[in-house]
Amino acid sequence: MGQPGTPTHIPKGETVLLAGGGLGNAVLFSIADAMKKNGNKVIYFAGYKNSSDVYKMDEVEAGTDQVIWSNDTGEMIEPRREQDLSFKGNIVQYMKAYADGELGNKLIDLGEVNRIIAIGSDRMMNAVKESRHTIFKDYLKEHVGIGSINSTMQCMMKEICAQCLQKHIDPVTGKESFVFSCLNQDQLLDEVDFKNLNERLKANSVLEKLSNVFLTYLLSEDGSGGNGIYVTEKTDSIMEGH
Repeated sequence: MGQPGTPTHIPKGETVLLAGGGLGNAVLFSIADAMKKNGNKVIYFAGYKNSSDVYKMDEVEAGTDQVIWSNDTGEMIEPRREQDLSFKGNIVQYMKAYADGELGNKLIDLGEVNRIIAIGSDRMMNAVKESRHTIFKDYLKEHVGIGSINSTMQCMMKEICAQCLQKHIDPVTGKESFVFSCLNQDQLLDEVDFKNLNERLKANSVLEKLSNVFLTYLLSEDGSGGNGIYVTEKTDSIMEGH
């Protein structure tokens, strides 16, 4: 039946900052649309590994007041609207460049932001979490910081197998607790133990890499994975590295 989960809270009349990394952008454009339609101002920092990974530009633009496009490799993403900007670098770098006015037209000041929603890798979301209290400490007012936590999941039946348990640490008291991410992926950034999340995500690392190698092998014509390395040799290499 699939896990029901909990929908993202859509406030009204706020200034919302969306930070997307990689596949996180596949989710954020629909959240941006809902935010915009509910009377919020939306600034969207959309980060990609390569400029060729960009998709759904029409939808992203429709749900935002301003987009700051960013990519690590490839040609710099070309904005299509006058108010949108582009940068080459990581999430923290281009948020800082925007905050300092280095990119040009700053339509929304970070000091106006009431809510931040970050969706991306665990490392990306942790970078957003930490930078809010360091690099951007003097730029941001008190706000809500949310991360969509990509815990490992298994049963897809909500709170059954505990595969998705995520450790939280209260930032004030230090008290530890655990939540089911399948019940609610949107969690307070300041409570999420990202070290715990990273370790949990690594649990299936070998299996995932072996599966990718075998899939590449199956899709290749000569059984070399398309790169001259036979699947058995690649498998041995993966096993030796773990």
